[in-house]
Amino acid sequence: MTDDLLSAVRARFDGRAGEYDESAMHRGLAAAVAAFALAGAGVHDVLDVGTGTGLVLRALHDERPALRLTGIDLSHGMLEVARGALPGAVFVEADATVLPFADASFDLVTCATSLHLFPDARAAMSEWARVLRPGGRAVTATFGDVDPSQHGGPGAAVAPGHASHGAAAAAYPTHHELFRTPELLAEAAALAGLDVARHEWWTHGDDRILLAELRPSAR
Repeated sequence: MTDDLLSAVRARFDGRAGEYDESAMHRGLAAAVAAFALAGAGVHDVLDVGTGTGLVLRALHDERPALRLTGIDLSHGMLEVARGALPGAVFVEADATVLPFADASFDLVTCATSLHLFPDARAAMSEWARVLRPGGRAVTATFGDVDPSQHGGPGAAVAPGHASHGAAAAAYPTHHELFRTPELLAEAAALAGLDVARHEWWTHGDDRILLAELRPSAR
């Protein structure tokens, strides 16, 4: 991300840190992502990209306390909440498109309702492929049924996350339209050498979320 985009995203989420966990949708989605992600075996080290307040990591910890958990986010305010809620995890403030981790460091990468924020989704997902161990996988949660015409077309500046439909404009572009169906997500992931292995839908009120598991391409 450019410095201006980084600053805009950071400021937006710093401002939401104190109230983020109050959302029943955010809490419910975190539990759903954890259950979906843990359906497979062989998970020991987990990286949550765009971790925010660490809700997904907290849900994973509730299910499997022995997991070694790491979260990365741009927002200092969000990470402060995450550290207080899950002191046993490692939280790193950094750009999701340039992960500060060695190759083959994690068995599982999760990214819940953050992918639409990355101006270079291919770079972000390529980093997932790089840090995954052999046999590892990534799990995403992306907003489905997003109508770009309601937001001024692809890349329109809208507020991310819950209540993104009709929400006040943010100071940076988002890209919901690229990941709103399994087919579109598969197209984006293929550019980073990842395939969609399975998916399911999760709903909460007006929000319909696509949960998907991505694995490194065999070809």
